[in-house]
Amino acid sequence: MVTGGAGFIGSSLCERLLSEGHHVVALDNMFRGRSENLEHCLTHDSFHLCSGDASSPEDLQGCFDLLGGIDLVHHLAAINGTRWFHKAARRVIDVNINATLATIDKALEWGARYVLASSPEAFGDAKTMPLKEDNESVFPNSAQHQRFAYGASKYLDEVAVYHAVREGLDGRIVRPFNGYGVRLMGDDYGQVVAMMFHAVRSQQVIHVHGDGQQTRSLTHVDDLVEGFYLAGHLDRGIKGQEMRGAAFNLGSQEEVSMLTLAQAVNEVVGSQAVDIVFSEGYHGDSSRRLPDCSNALEYLGWWPSILLSDGLRTVWSRLKGQP
Repeated sequence: MVTGGAGFIGSSLCERLLSEGHHVVALDNMFRGRSENLEHCLTHDSFHLCSGDASSPEDLQGCFDLLGGIDLVHHLAAINGTRWFHKAARRVIDVNINATLATIDKALEWGARYVLASSPEAFGDAKTMPLKEDNESVFPNSAQHQRFAYGASKYLDEVAVYHAVREGLDGRIVRPFNGYGVRLMGDDYGQVVAMMFHAVRSQQVIHVHGDGQQTRSLTHVDDLVEGFYLAGHLDRGIKGQEMRGAAFNLGSQEEVSMLTLAQAVNEVVGSQAVDIVFSEGYHGDSSRRLPDCSNALEYLGWWPSILLSDGLRTVWSRLKGQP
């Protein structure tokens, strides 16, 4: 089962699981998921799409009954997108925490392996880089802003997984760093790469927050899906390590400023390049984000393989309808 299976990462993960011979059910309420993301899955005999809520035990059990059993839960359902963190903090907290608790309960009941899609936001406003799997989480006073409605809920999701591991759950945690790809939402509630490409396609300006010097590690969806797949597929690490309770950062090692990213997008689109303007950012925006992926390399044999320049060209080609 892939919760959030019609979403950006979830739909690509469904495709990968099907290609490996698995029977897959995707559960999604289509708040941010899109059925067109699953066009390559819907005709597959081993795939089912269920409309429902990942925080509902009844909807989760319906997926179990549909497949006749579930041995692996990839839990990706959540409300993401920075604007949502500020505009709908309570809903973000509600969905992210309650869906995680419900899916953990069902995974324990079913004896299923469990992979949580967490986030680097679970580290809060940590200043020490690169972010290691066991890094301390640092959150500002909650009266300042609501950005960490998402990050703090992901932190609590991880707490819940570790507690369940002590109760017998084969749980693993994956933290994808700033994924991008052609299915990423580019509207005002989307993420940065897609928003920049959307600006180009509509011939509007690219907005860069603040002075544009804040950095991210932008990771192509194909690299992320490989990490998710390995985190769920492997019984033990590649050197025989115990996987229960293991956490994996998945991210590019190219630390790129947002101004540099905007310039790179303009370079990729060539004659369709648009102006770059500086605008006010969101409260609590992290100044840097760079992952330490040593656990992913040590346990999964995973390392990012797609350079940002290549990934941006691939996304632009597909947005233009090229293969």
